[in-house]
Amino acid sequence: MMEAIAFSLFAIITLSSALGVVLFKDPWHSALMLGISLLSIAVYYVMLAAEFMAMMQILVYVGGVLILITFAVMLTQRDTDEIDEQEVTQS
Repeated sequence: MMEAIAFSLFAIITLSSALGVVLFKDPWHSALMLGISLLSIAVYYVMLAAEFMAMMQILVYVGGVLILITFAVMLTQRDTDEIDEQEVTQS
């Protein structure tokens, strides 16, 4: 009974965070939602008694891929104040 409740809870978390990845306009918030989704998938592995797969999920995807996405978002976002100043000086 407790397994079904935990699975249902994490299923809702996984689906809502995956939906947030697609629907958020800000890439930073989408990356955070992707991290939540990947972490909740690791919980499924723990529920299946596959602890090695859960640790690999966390190390490879959350620790590696999500950090790369985070750096890409931080390095490619432009500062909105900087854009506003450039528009004012060009006018």
